[in-house]
Amino acid sequence: MAVFLKGIPVILYARTQTGVDGFNAPVYTETPETIDNVLVQPVAAEAIVNDLQLYGHRAAYELCIPKGDTHDWADCRVDFFGKSWRVYTPPEEWIETMVPLDWNKKVRVERYG
Repeated sequence: MAVFLKGIPVILYARTQTGVDGFNAPVYTETPETIDNVLVQPVAAEAIVNDLQLYGHRAAYELCIPKGDTHDWADCRVDFFGKSWRVYTPPEEWIETMVPLDWNKKVRVERYG
């Protein structure tokens, strides 16, 4: 019997800088885009502790992003399981042709809001 992996649709809020505020900090607008076939997996306990020490963020899930996706996932908000999450790690990426499955990038998210 063959086993097939299939991800879920995730809403990615792509950020576009629209200006700067009075303190010269960038101001962004968010545009929702549905990304299909994203694998969502819970983060192991040791990774939660490591990320808390390294990044100061409490990891909740790891998202595996499908091959060919060109979106900028860094520091974006994503929605799945009826909740909002924030990407806090830079995307890790592998060479597409060297990865046998449908996903070649991953990021970690924490609960947002």
